[in-house]
Amino acid sequence: MSLEKLGLSSPLDLALLAPKSYHDYRLKNRIDDLNELFLDVEIKTIQQLPKITKAVGFAHNLAREVELLFFQFASYHKKSFYPGARLYIAGRGKFFGKLQIMQPKIVASYKVGRIFAQYDVKMRGDLFEKIKERYLTLDRLLSEGLPEEIAKALLIIHYPDEAFFKGFKKEGGFFGIYLEALKFTEAFRYLKGLKNKRVRLPALRSCKKSLDPFIENLPFSLTKDQKKALEDIAADLSRSIAAKRVIVGDVGSGKSVVMFGAAYLAYPNRSILMAPTTILAQQLYEEAKRLLPKEIEVGLVISGSKEDLSRYHLLVGTHALLYQDLPEACLVMVDEQHRFGTEQRERLKKLVQKKDGAPHFLQFSATPIPRTKALMDSALVDFSFIKQTPFKKDITTKVISKEDFKELLSHIKKEIAQGHQVLIVYPLVEESENYGYKSLEEAASFWQRYFDGVYITHGKDKEKEEVLKEFRDKGKILLATTVIEVGISLPKLTTVVIVGAENLGLATLHQLRGRVSRTGLKGYCFLYTNDKSNERLQEFSKITSGFEIAELDLKFRKSGDILSGKEQSGRAFKWLNMAEDRKILERVRGLI
Repeated sequence: MSLEKLGLSSPLDLALLAPKSYHDYRLKNRIDDLNELFLDVEIKTIQQLPKITKAVGFAHNLAREVELLFFQFASYHKKSFYPGARLYIAGRGKFFGKLQIMQPKIVASYKVGRIFAQYDVKMRGDLFEKIKERYLTLDRLLSEGLPEEIAKALLIIHYPDEAFFKGFKKEGGFFGIYLEALKFTEAFRYLKGLKNKRVRLPALRSCKKSLDPFIENLPFSLTKDQKKALEDIAADLSRSIAAKRVIVGDVGSGKSVVMFGAAYLAYPNRSILMAPTTILAQQLYEEAKRLLPKEIEVGLVISGSKEDLSRYHLLVGTHALLYQDLPEACLVMVDEQHRFGTEQRERLKKLVQKKDGAPHFLQFSATPIPRTKALMDSALVDFSFIKQTPFKKDITTKVISKEDFKELLSHIKKEIAQGHQVLIVYPLVEESENYGYKSLEEAASFWQRYFDGVYITHGKDKEKEEVLKEFRDKGKILLATTVIEVGISLPKLTTVVIVGAENLGLATLHQLRGRVSRTGLKGYCFLYTNDKSNERLQEFSKITSGFEIAELDLKFRKSGDILSGKEQSGRAFKWLNMAEDRKILERVRGLI
């Protein structure tokens, strides 16, 4: 018999197939628990009564007579329960003059003499036990790479001893080292699988260079996290294997200068930097020209670009890059890759994965992820974190409702009077009967009636980039959807109001809040909701670090499978809790 018959591929899979229950099939000469009797019975007589069938037998282990009562006496019972038959039986007992057992079950001889682990598998029990005996051994588990104490704890789960059995009954499930062993093994199996999936391709170019001239010529100082990210990238680019790294930086942490530092390291070889919007691409292009040495030629590729690109050392652009005949690049960088469509991502994949070698590939994201999630993912890609920001943001976050609207209006008037700007985010563009909040279109007339300098944009607005530019220069209030989440820098923006905030994910709320206080001005974020006591919003309002918010998000959403993209709902892990089991994950990560 093999593991394939069970749909399993390794002893680790089998070890994680934990029993659903345990039964004590050891013969005892006393009654400890009437609810769980196990007897060696010899049948003396069988009697058919009006509503029940009664068998009288002698329990050899208790040395006493016992009555077996059947409310259903099927044909297989007739074959087994007859005068002279000797059987092992289990069931619930009671005393009614004599010891009686209701609807007893026959226990197979291979279960007798031990505490037996019962499984939910579609296979004959004796055959399953043979598979266990073959694959669940200490040698097999150690050869998979598990630490000895974890392997031994797993074996006790499947071949329980007295201490474990008592603990399982008392705790109502797995506990202590045994629960830890299941969590550890689940994380170990997952990471081991990821490690085997990681594709290591030769790099098109190995770039060895000092970062010092680039850092020394910057008009500002880098944070420790920015320097560390650049050191990680420098080490990656110097190797002969193509890098695959994700640089995760909180909103306003200064990821763009890290992008330019990477391009500097790659020079004189070519780099490509792709951004999700035209505005962002133009901002990056202008910043790159300002911060990179003059000898590094920077080109901008947006929709409609038709010039010869081969003369540029750094190509900055939107997804329009993917539809160009691009010259070879040794470094490809993508900002906020999750904002690109499936077709665009497939084109990007072809750009960065080639048979004869691949460019170094760096992804940048402002959507922070928990350390635990990175630990799980890090067998497939490398991570760098930029948690510090060049200046401390001062943003007050408040959960508000209808009764606070007058106070909100006076705050908005005060901010506008100081030359500051306000962003109001509506999750819906058009009216919806079931939503409970005004849509962007419904609310627009109110703001336009009482305020001047009101601009409106949303995802379907073809002029949104022009609207944002004009608002940046001369607007007062911007009404928008979450299209504003990633995009143009608005230096005068100090207040964001998010309508129906409880309907948005925490990562989106954090991105929207990150639009304000970009230049050190005092910032405000108002979470407008009909449910002011919402626990998720209240906790969010107390935290400003994107990485803490990611942990909070994980707590509310539960763990999920990072790679399959199913982490938005439900748990991909049966035992492991990514919001709570960081220490276990760190230990596992050290072994892989």
